Amino acid sequence: MRDYEEATAFLGEWGRFQRLVFFLLSASIIPNGFNGLSIVFLAGTPEHRCAVPRGANLSDEWRNASIPLELQGGRAAPSRCRRYRLAALANFSALGLRPGSDVELGSLEQEPCLDGWEYSRDVYRSTIVTEWNLVCDDDWKGPLSTSLFFVGVLLGSFVSGQLSDKFGRKNVLFATMAMQTGFSFVQVFSTSWEMFSVFFVLVGMGQISNYVAAFVLGTEILGKSIRVLFCTLGVCIFYAFGYMLLPLFAYFIRDWRMLLLALTLPGLLCIPLWWVIPESPRWLISQGRFQEAEDIIRKAAKMNGITAPDVILDPSELQDLNSQKQQTYTILDLMKTRNILTITIMSVILWMIISVGYFGLSLDTPNLHGDVYLNCFLSAVTEVPAYVISWLLLRNLPRRYSMAAALFLGGCVLLFIQLVPSHIRALSTLLVMIGKFGITSAFSMVYVYTAELYPTVVRNMGVGASSMASRLGSILSPYFVYLGAYDRFLPYILMGSLTVLSGILTLFLPESYGMPLPDTIEQMLMVKVLEFRPASSSTRDSKEEEENPEILKSTAF
Repeated sequence: MRDYEEATAFLGEWGRFQRLVFFLLSASIIPNGFNGLSIVFLAGTPEHRCAVPRGANLSDEWRNASIPLELQGGRAAPSRCRRYRLAALANFSALGLRPGSDVELGSLEQEPCLDGWEYSRDVYRSTIVTEWNLVCDDDWKGPLSTSLFFVGVLLGSFVSGQLSDKFGRKNVLFATMAMQTGFSFVQVFSTSWEMFSVFFVLVGMGQISNYVAAFVLGTEILGKSIRVLFCTLGVCIFYAFGYMLLPLFAYFIRDWRMLLLALTLPGLLCIPLWWVIPESPRWLISQGRFQEAEDIIRKAAKMNGITAPDVILDPSELQDLNSQKQQTYTILDLMKTRNILTITIMSVILWMIISVGYFGLSLDTPNLHGDVYLNCFLSAVTEVPAYVISWLLLRNLPRRYSMAAALFLGGCVLLFIQLVPSHIRALSTLLVMIGKFGITSAFSMVYVYTAELYPTVVRNMGVGASSMASRLGSILSPYFVYLGAYDRFLPYILMGSLTVLSGILTLFLPESYGMPLPDTIEQMLMVKVLEFRPASSSTRDSKEEEENPEILKSTAF
């Protein structure tokens, strides 16, 4: 009985076919990088103040004094949401009284911005905030738009795996890329915040679905050694590259509708890939479509300059792993024993906190000192060394200490930000970038670490439950940033404290590096606070996690 790996071993690991699939699938992730965080600029909030209508019958002196001053970041600045009552100011102006000398401004009655707002155009020409006045009493709508996008990501996570299992990896990949591109294009013509937000949910669903489909397609087509590189560096680096393009687009296109259109159009470049990227031969075999799978393999052999054997896939010899009867497990098995329940709770908390930190820092770049576009670009560039370092740590050092070190680094520097003197704000920005580096490294490592902790029989469910907690963390992250409106350092204090606590929590997880990969719940490594029980020596080496496509598929959810 031969399996798929044996039947296709003659193709080699890194021929022209594999290189083409590697780079094209990685390139299909680029739009996810700039679409996923485009809300940073689409919903940017410029400086604003209450509008004073031209027909208010105010002298220039009273018009200039119509906005009360309030403390913002330790300094006095015009109020963003209040003005002095215009009827009273008009009376004072008509009587010839002067503000400050004849009338004490602090004693005057104030009113909300009844005539709308005046927005600064120094940074943004227009955003959804300026278009629909999402400020003051409606300022909660901005972060809600971001949360709704991540709600779409959560919903897409539920259905993407099942869709690709039923209809094929390639079909779902291109259908969901079309969904993401199509609904982003419709968003350009939104006539209300509600319409924009509804389509943003659908864009989020399409984004995560095509990401998962590309991830799974790559793991199933590529060989063992290249598969690891694709999952840890290929996908992540190209995502970061797309993220780097976002501030470049936004710098030259300051109008939100034109910016969204510019970010949508690159999706059309993926259309020709339909005739280049093949369907997964593994999936075709699972559907009994052996001839189609063999045709793809023969084309790959021709592209690699290799002569294929006369018979590649013999249905009578090929081992179908899906046909093997296995015991059915449910989500309740993640709570079956005290040990697996403890690991599940710790993993859920860990994933949620890391997600809050990653997306919180990514969304907070407009609030940093300095140029918003440069800060966003630096935040994206920081991810590249973070992914490379995490890959090296996973290959050479224990998971537990690597994860804890990254989390301690990220959390501690965020806590130090409040101690930086106000006159050296560049240091604050540097600390934020170091924090982003640490948290991004931890985010990259937590996928592999979690997959190694769970046994084979519930690994997909364990990583899926943890990833679901990550989605919930991303939904909450905009509101951590929102707290900065009340205290500039509060988001960093909260994210830093939670990240340090998650680093401490990581130290209580069992070490999986160099340990046998558990197959059953009974063989799981024990949490440090529980009684130690060694895993069975008959299980597979932990490196198999990196070679098993089923494990790699689970990390995408």
